Amino acid sequence: MSERRRVLVIEDDDDLARALSDLLEDEGFDVERRNDGESGLAEGRTGEYHLIVLDLMLPKRNGFSVCQDLRSAGVNTPLMILTAKDGELDEVEGLDVGADDYLHKPFENSILVARIHALLRRHERGRPKPLKVGAVELDPLRRSVVSFGRNVSLTPREFTLLEYLMGHPDVTLAKSEILLAVWGSGFDGDPNIVEVYVGYLRRKIDLAPNQSMIRTVRGVGYCVKAN
Repeated sequence: MSERRRVLVIEDDDDLARALSDLLEDEGFDVERRNDGESGLAEGRTGEYHLIVLDLMLPKRNGFSVCQDLRSAGVNTPLMILTAKDGELDEVEGLDVGADDYLHKPFENSILVARIHALLRRHERGRPKPLKVGAVELDPLRRSVVSFGRNVSLTPREFTLLEYLMGHPDVTLAKSEILLAVWGSGFDGDPNIVEVYVGYLRRKIDLAPNQSMIRTVRGVGYCVKAN
């Protein structure tokens, strides 16, 4: 018999948490519940779960903070955010701090179950592998970056950008490609945001200003090459 998958539900609404538990148990999951951000974070850090279902508006610590701290601690458990807040910026922030999917309340049970199974399938197809270009190493699971032997602290957006660039070494990537991959199709701000964030990365990971691994290809975009 295959191992039953474990789900952590972090939700302060007792009725909803109970309903979610019943639904997921009917789907064959073992469910553990926590009703505030602090205890949810502590339990999630064990890494013993196949999935975390996380509410945003929690006592003691909100869902954004819980998600970000889990990812910073190297917890790569698939994570779905549930929220009654209906705003695009909240969704963008949730995904930016490391959530894998996002569902607004109220929702149909069938939709939630389908999204959970799709999320688990994506995760089980393979874990991301560490990347290395020259003296820069990036570990997607631990969310860590080491450059020339130094640990580098990056924001979630900077990390996603560097991961995308390092995942395509020696390939010239157009700014439009980078914008779509890192900021998403819904981004309608200034495309020059790519240049701004490349500048942030260069200041953090380069050994010297004139020795950048991220090369500018004028009129096109950027290319990562080992120095």
